[in-house]
Amino acid sequence: MGDPHLLSSAHPNAAASASARKHPGPIDERLAASDPSPSSAKRPRVAAEPPASGGCVPNVEADVRALVSMAGGIYPLARAEALRGLTAVLENVDPSSRASVGITECCYKCAVELMRDDDNGVRLAVVRLVGACARNFSARLNFDANGYGDLMDMIFLQLSSMARDMCTQVRMEAFTALGKMQRVSEGVLLQSLSKKVIKTDSMNVSIINGQKLPPKLKIPCAAGIFSHGIEDEFYQVRTTACKSLGALAKFSNQYAEKALDLLMDMMNDDTEAVRLQTLEALFHMATYGCLTVQEKHMHMFLGLLVDATAVIRDAARKILGLVNMPKLQIFKSAVDGLITSLEKYPEEQDIYGILFSIGKNHGSFSANIAKYLAKEIAMASDGELILDKPRVKALLIVSISAPFSDDKHKKLNIPSIIFSHAIPLLEKFSCALGGEINQDSLLSYLCQKGGMPFWENRSISAEFGESESCNVETVEIGAHIENTAKATKCLDEVLVMQSVKSILEIVEGAWTMRMTCNVCEVRTILRTCKEELRLLAENSSGSIGAFLSFLSEYVDAMLFIVEIWQLIQLDNPYTFGLTSLDILLEKLDMSVRRMEYCYVRLNRVLEVQVLELSLIAHLFRLSKIAVCSKVVLGKLLSVINRLEDLCADGSCELSDFSREIKKAFDTNPTGDNLIGSINNLFQLFRLKPTTDFGMLKVISAVLRVCDNDSENPLQYICGLPVGISFKISLWNVSSHHRLWLRMTIGESMQHTFLDFSCFGGNDEVKSSSMVVPLYATPKACSFVLRVCLVMECPSAGISTHQGGDGGPSDSVVQLSDELDVYFVSAVQR
Repeated sequence: MGDPHLLSSAHPNAAASASARKHPGPIDERLAASDPSPSSAKRPRVAAEPPASGGCVPNVEADVRALVSMAGGIYPLARAEALRGLTAVLENVDPSSRASVGITECCYKCAVELMRDDDNGVRLAVVRLVGACARNFSARLNFDANGYGDLMDMIFLQLSSMARDMCTQVRMEAFTALGKMQRVSEGVLLQSLSKKVIKTDSMNVSIINGQKLPPKLKIPCAAGIFSHGIEDEFYQVRTTACKSLGALAKFSNQYAEKALDLLMDMMNDDTEAVRLQTLEALFHMATYGCLTVQEKHMHMFLGLLVDATAVIRDAARKILGLVNMPKLQIFKSAVDGLITSLEKYPEEQDIYGILFSIGKNHGSFSANIAKYLAKEIAMASDGELILDKPRVKALLIVSISAPFSDDKHKKLNIPSIIFSHAIPLLEKFSCALGGEINQDSLLSYLCQKGGMPFWENRSISAEFGESESCNVETVEIGAHIENTAKATKCLDEVLVMQSVKSILEIVEGAWTMRMTCNVCEVRTILRTCKEELRLLAENSSGSIGAFLSFLSEYVDAMLFIVEIWQLIQLDNPYTFGLTSLDILLEKLDMSVRRMEYCYVRLNRVLEVQVLELSLIAHLFRLSKIAVCSKVVLGKLLSVINRLEDLCADGSCELSDFSREIKKAFDTNPTGDNLIGSINNLFQLFRLKPTTDFGMLKVISAVLRVCDNDSENPLQYICGLPVGISFKISLWNVSSHHRLWLRMTIGESMQHTFLDFSCFGGNDEVKSSSMVVPLYATPKACSFVLRVCLVMECPSAGISTHQGGDGGPSDSVVQLSDELDVYFVSAVQR
């Protein structure tokens, strides 16, 4: 192959003939020996036809000869079209065939002659043709043997010179062609990143097929070409340069490390398209395993995790899921950044899968996190460690991923408490594994490692609806969990109920020690049990889920009772206004109302437990006011009568606690002796937790506001009504229930009754979309309306509702979370 500048002449055929004398090839010999003749002129043009099975299109030499001749014409459009035709020829020949060698070399020589053409379209076509030639050269099997390695470096240098072209389209095409190069030496690659010329012995005198490189095409041609590309004034060029930077990283680790510095700088680009392309380039580098993040890069990644654009956040997370982190501090920073992102954007649940991937890729670091988390769980005091917080969930997922890592041959020593606390997150773990492991197998593994008992050939109680046995095999962790556990649906129920029994035993023990132990310790135990029950409820469904929710509410009421009793013992009658005792009494009343009215099909045992809690609440009211209130006494008597009715058929008996209260009423109907004996009555109260829940269902609701948030407020005119669009979903609500939509602005409150006739569905699930008017809009520039769904509780405990606003006449219980609806005055807009 000769000097490209020596190939230029008045007619391209002359250059082809000169080249043929130096390096004859099949196509060059034909081009040099042939003259125009009638026989050759009559050959049909077949340049656009697909290649034959032999590797080259028959008579394609004539087409190449004609196109090369056209490329030397005086018209720019003709030259550009001829070059595009040669590119099409190269795309339609088999690059591995022997005949394609001459075609590729001839096309390459023609392209080199026109690299400095005055027309932008011609230079653009030249770059595309050179890129096609590079692809064909790199496809040769005997690449190194034929000395094509230096030729590929030469092509890289030529494309680098074209990447400085004055035409934007040419620069873009040049960077695109550079990114598609398949074989480039490391010295040339490193020079493309550095604006300072690198002096290397291997590149001082480069030889291509026995001839020296022209001075203008030595290695300085590539000096800092990518540094210039990412600084280009046009974002399209910067985008293409970023893409090529990442594509070439697979050839050299040293190049990848230096390219990473340039790419991280591009994350500050003003154009979102450039930032997205940069992230895609980093993702490809991570996929090839050539992306190692250093501490100096972490601040940029952490910023991307909370970026305002969701696509950028998602791309940054995927990169972190693949990237190699050499230090523990970098690993912790990545985990903390993902947790911050999860707390800010809780709807992006795929973050849990990324956390699992990061932990799996860095097993030793994950084990370190697990040990610290185990200490935090063990040392958590006063119930402050909430297991459903995003941070705790995230750390559990990172910790549990360690056994799945490539470091499993090491002794990672994951504490067993991590596995037991991870069981409620089973579904998230399963999603993070992408279905690679059977969920039952994963559950068995977590139970085994967490120290929970296994059942072998053990019959499951008919209480759960089935009586067949479950045989659980030991599951060993490896690349996958190989031994599949033979589990059925009832296994989940058995495991949950086993946990429930253990929790209830702890609750019963804590209640027994309430008089002899520090109240703070009892309170801590009860809070922990409540949170464990709530976590189990979130990951359960049907009657079991409803029962777990009920038990969580029951333990919450126990907690209020302990705290109220502690305040009553202080005996401070000289307090005025709303006190802590008043607040706790109202919370206890609300908890009892939820248990009594928000659960459908309560059996007698559970109903008796709720009524006895109601008795305690009324006794506490009497103790606070220190007088026999007729209202409270009436409530007490009503509860006693209901308890007698439930126990009339002998299926259950009145407890000593209930019997003594009834005896006090029988002795003195005015209840004067109740106040003096409250302490003794309280001592008689005993917890009798049960696991019999039957077909229990929970009443719940979800309330959503359409098209409204703090950045998209609804408009209103001061003093005039305004309509609000709601979407409401109800579960297990029947026609006899009375539901209200409560809307509150400061001290002002409005209730709107829900008419079930506009709801679709059945008693199990109802849903509706409706527009509800807010009548009294305040005279303000903006305001926030608080909205929730409440349900009437007829004849419930002590009600604080005063009436008079057209709302419910009885006490209520809140069914949905309270939402904020944002408004702004239309005049201000």
